[in-house]
Amino acid sequence: MRVLSVFGTRPEGIKMAPLVHALAQVEGIESVVCTTGQHRHMLDQVLQLFDIKADHDLDVMLPGQTLNGLFARLMTRFDALLEEVKPDCVLVHGDTSTATACCLTAFHRRIAIGHVEAGLRTGDLTQPFPEEMNRRVVDIMGKWLFAPTLTSRANLLQENLHGQIYVTGNTVIDSLEMTLSKIDHTPELKATLAARYSWIDPTRRLILVTGHRRENFGDGFLQICEALAMIGRREDVQIVYPVHLNPQVRDVVLPRLSDMANIHLIEPVDYLDFVWLMRSSYLILTDSGGVQEEAPHLGKPVLVMRETTERPEALMAGTVTLVGTQPLRIVSAVKAFLDDPDHYQRVARSVNPYGDGHASERIIAALTGREFHAFNPPC
Repeated sequence: MRVLSVFGTRPEGIKMAPLVHALAQVEGIESVVCTTGQHRHMLDQVLQLFDIKADHDLDVMLPGQTLNGLFARLMTRFDALLEEVKPDCVLVHGDTSTATACCLTAFHRRIAIGHVEAGLRTGDLTQPFPEEMNRRVVDIMGKWLFAPTLTSRANLLQENLHGQIYVTGNTVIDSLEMTLSKIDHTPELKATLAARYSWIDPTRRLILVTGHRRENFGDGFLQICEALAMIGRREDVQIVYPVHLNPQVRDVVLPRLSDMANIHLIEPVDYLDFVWLMRSSYLILTDSGGVQEEAPHLGKPVLVMRETTERPEALMAGTVTLVGTQPLRIVSAVKAFLDDPDHYQRVARSVNPYGDGHASERIIAALTGREFHAFNPPC
C-alpha cells in the first residue's frame, strides 16, 4: 500500500509528524511525504525537529498570491505528482488550502482519501474563513474520516457522508508527547532552552499570547492589543508574544506594544521552543486551534480570542474559555485567573478531552484493516 501524506503549513506538519513516523515503521506500507511549502520557513523548522525528510516539495508560494491563485497552483502541481507517484491513498490534515486542493485533485483521479482531524465544525462559514468550508469539502470526499473526538464524529454523522468514521484522538497530543520526551531526556537541550529564555522573570506569572486568525485582522487585533496593554500594566505578570510574520498582524501589534516593559514581543518560535514556553506559562491567550488542544494536556488554562470554536469539547471540559476580542472581556477573564487561585486550579485540573498519545496507531490500524479500538476520553 503506497500512502502519500501531503501537508504545507506548520500546524499540519506538527500534527502529521507522528503519523509519518509511524507509517514508516509499518510493514506493507510504502510511505511517501510531500510538502507544499504553504508555510515555508515555519514548516521547515517542524520537519527538522521531527527529523522528517520530504520526498517531494511542490514549492507553491508566490509573493502576493491570492487564495484562488494558491489553490490553482496547488492543484496543478499536485496533479503532476499524483501521475508520478500513483499512490493507493492520500492523507491530508485539517482545513488548509493545501488539504482541500490536494484532496480535490486526488478525488478527480479516484484516489482514496484519508482525512486526519475530520469533523471539526463551527457552523459558520465565515468563522474561521476559509477553514470552515475547507474542512467540510474534504470530509465530503474522504474514505477514511479520522475524527479526533466523539463530538467530531457526531458532526460527521449528521452530514450523512459516505466515508467510514474512526474516533482516534488528536495526533497533536502524540506530537506534544514526543516533544516533551525529547526535552526531558536531553539535559543539554533543556539547559539550552532555559538559557535562551533567561530574560523571563520567574517571580512574575507568564502569560503566553499567540494570534494569527484572518477573522481578527483589522479591528480584532486592534482590540487585542488594547487588552494586552491593559494587562501588561500589572506588576505581577509578564506577557510573551511571538508575533506572527503576517504583515496584517505585525503592522498592528509592533507599533502598539513594543515599548511596554512587561510585554516581550519576540519573533515566531519553532515548535520545540513553543512547547517549552507553554509549559513555563501560567495562562495562555490565543486564537489558535492547536493550542486549545495542547495547553490542557499541560494543565494550562486557555482564553480563546474568538467568538466561536470548532473545539467545543474544551468548552464542555472547562479547559478553555471563549473571550472574543473585546478588551474589557479579555481583561476580566485574565483577572479572574490571576486573582482567584481556586478558579485557576479548577480549570488547570480539568481532563484534556483531545487525546492520549496513541492517535497515530489508531489511524494506521484503520488504514490497514487491523483491529481498531476507538479513543474514549475519561470523563
